[in-house]
Amino acid sequence: MLQRAMKQMGVKEREIPATEVIIKTPSGDLIIRHPEVKEVEMMGQKSLQIVGNLEEVSSLSLEDIATVVAQTGVSSDRARAALEAVNGDLAQAILSLQQP
Repeated sequence: MLQRAMKQMGVKEREIPATEVIIKTPSGDLIIRHPEVKEVEMMGQKSLQIVGNLEEVSSLSLEDIATVVAQTGVSSDRARAALEAVNGDLAQAILSLQQP
């Protein structure tokens, strides 16, 4: 019944067979595992509807974390937290950990 009403309103919908969806942001990636993806077209506009298991992944590199650890002597967890606090700015993270 809903499908028929959508068709009458000119709404077109098609399923996209995706296995994973990745959305890249400045602070990291959003990964949607086992997604159900639908493309919806209404009044000339296309949009995507995505449903699935969301996982956030930091964009910090292991190399940056290792550099902060080497320069400051802190644990990798503390180095990661410092980098996250300054949006990955390596110099700022090191300076923030060196200040008393």
